[in-house]
Amino acid sequence: MNNKKEISQIVKTHRKKSGLTQKELADLSGVGKTVIFDIENGKETIRFSTLMKILNTLNIKISFQSPLMSDINGNTDY
Repeated sequence: MNNKKEISQIVKTHRKKSGLTQKELADLSGVGKTVIFDIENGKETIRFSTLMKILNTLNIKISFQSPLMSDINGNTDY
């Protein structure tokens, strides 16, 4: 699954399971209703900081996976 489609589905599913409308989620997150609509429809030009507000409101955490993660996690020089 491509990332934007996956993110849009995750946000939409969590919003609905939380019993929130797009407007209610927008208000709780401090963003406009159009932003929620755009994310749920896979718009590619969403600010990362805006997306993070919405994910935080829905209690969704981002996890990164990479073969180099052990190098990054073990090195404090970054």
